[in-house]
Amino acid sequence: MYYGLNALSNNLIMANRKNLKNPNGLFLGTPGSGKSFSAKREIVNVFLLTEDDIIIADPENEYGPLVQQFGSQGQVIDISPTSTNYINPMDINMNYSDDDNPIALKADFILSLCELIVGNKDGLRPVEKTVIDRCIRQIYQKYFENPGPENMPILGDLYEALLSQEEPEAKHVATALEIYVSGSLNVFNHRTNVELTNRLVCYDIKDLGKQLKKIGMLVVQDQVW
Repeated sequence: MYYGLNALSNNLIMANRKNLKNPNGLFLGTPGSGKSFSAKREIVNVFLLTEDDIIIADPENEYGPLVQQFGSQGQVIDISPTSTNYINPMDINMNYSDDDNPIALKADFILSLCELIVGNKDGLRPVEKTVIDRCIRQIYQKYFENPGPENMPILGDLYEALLSQEEPEAKHVATALEIYVSGSLNVFNHRTNVELTNRLVCYDIKDLGKQLKKIGMLVVQDQVW
């Protein structure tokens, strides 16, 4: 909520960013200059002085100990290959998009996810995008016919839908997905089992490792959305 700036005169300028046209803020500085301390101070101020929700994406486990100090009012969600906390990247609901077509926005996210997974230098090829989009729409049309937590699609459903397509490009994408579905990196092939019941939530993704951290950040951002 509050943004402080050390001016040349050593004064501290405070402003309520929520009253500005663009309320975004950055902490910039050299290593050891107090960036993390300033961020933690702001988290505490916002928690104590407002009713705002606070959501932290924590790739280095810097904020988990602070959140735990709030006891039952704080929640640390550990996302790692050995954790039993799961976030489903295929989660969707009718409020997912501001317009009348949440599937279109979700398809854009899953295409971005597949682009990371397939890992081509130039991204997904047009045919690959087409078959992924086709499978996504089939999966979610089936889900919305009988929506319910037990019927929420997972990555494995996308994998099976891709295998059923005739195009060789679909098989190529499915093969790239396989390690994230039935292989050693299958942490995101589960239905979501965490309830976001707290105002202060920290997603700890430090232990995801290099292979999963980029995907983890993308999935957390989508879950927050």
